[in-house]
Amino acid sequence: MRQVFSQEPGYFSINVPILRILTDRGTEYCGNPEMHEYQLFLTLSDTEHTRTKAQHPQTNGICERFHKTILHEFYQVALRKKIYRSLEELQFDLDEWLSVYNDKRTHQGNHCNGRTSLQTLTEGLNIVIEKVVNI
Repeated sequence: MRQVFSQEPGYFSINVPILRILTDRGTEYCGNPEMHEYQLFLTLSDTEHTRTKAQHPQTNGICERFHKTILHEFYQVALRKKIYRSLEELQFDLDEWLSVYNDKRTHQGNHCNGRTSLQTLTEGLNIVIEKVVNI
C-alpha cells in the first residue's frame, strides 16, 4: 500500500492512501496526462481523477461550504485583525486555524454527527482499509 502522508501531527500522521481526487474542470487540474503537470502527478501516484459535472456546483457542495466557512471564520476575521507582511505569515495563521477546525472543532451533518473531522476520519479507517484491500 502506498503511503501518502508524513510523520506530522493530525491528518498527516494517519498514512491513508489517496485513491481518488475530485476537482472542478479548471485548466489548472485538467489536461493531457503526458503534458499537464497535475495530471502527470496523479498518473504517477496512481490516483484516479474525477471531475465535477459542468454547471452543477452542488456536486462539490461540501467543498463549497468549506470555502464559505474559511472565508467567514478565518480570512474576514484575520485580515481585519492583522496586517500581513508576507504570504508565509498568512499561511502560518491559516495552518493554525485549520488545525483547530480539523482537530478541535466539532461538526454536524451526516458524517461527523458532533465529532471533529479527525475523529470521523480515524473512526472510519477500518472502512478505508477494507476498500483498499478489496481493490
